[in-house]
Amino acid sequence: MTDIIPAPPIPRVPVRGGATFPVRRIFCVGRNFADHAREMGATAPASKAERGTPVFFHKPADAIVTGDADVPYPPGTRDLHHEVELVVALGQDAPKGPLSREQAQALVIACGVGLDLTRRDLQGAAKAKGLPWDTGKGFDYSAPVSELVPVAEAGVLEDRTLTLQVNGQTRQHGALTDLIWDVPDILQELSMLYALKAGDLVFMGTPAGVAALVPGDTFVATLDGVAELRGRITG
Repeated sequence: MTDIIPAPPIPRVPVRGGATFPVRRIFCVGRNFADHAREMGATAPASKAERGTPVFFHKPADAIVTGDADVPYPPGTRDLHHEVELVVALGQDAPKGPLSREQAQALVIACGVGLDLTRRDLQGAAKAKGLPWDTGKGFDYSAPVSELVPVAEAGVLEDRTLTLQVNGQTRQHGALTDLIWDVPDILQELSMLYALKAGDLVFMGTPAGVAALVPGDTFVATLDGVAELRGRITG
């Protein structure tokens, strides 16, 4: 049996050392830094015991932008926002059943830094009507990501910070110790909702400081000491 159309290419992210990572799915975590939750008008948990359950959403796999390529300003919005995030890549399928923290952490093969680009006006309008806000998050070119760095080279992520500069000015900065749900927490929660598999990327949430990007803006996102992402917004 032949395909009715040519098979689309598999989106791939470069990996330090010369390999590539074929992307299956992109999972994203909302409100995973307390300061960002507060700036978005939500109540941040005072302790881990009060944190409830994480917020998840998706982006299409072909939303990735790699190689520090230009990012076109998306249609349908006048308020494109940046959200700098830790990105983790899964290198094996999750076993069935609830995952232990050790099993969850063992799924991670590499990490990097990315931007969860957001059409904030579309998201806000959908929220105000109690509607899904997929169009605010899951659009073309909405997931720029750096090269991925194998976990053996990246070291202990809890010691790292995220920073985003736009036009040379720092917009966002946050420590990964401030994540409400850390990487094993998130993978445990995801595994109760989805079959996690090799090829999945997880964008882990953003610290405070989200703001607008306009055509001509340049950005530099860093996971300090590990990875860097550069790019420019085009009209």
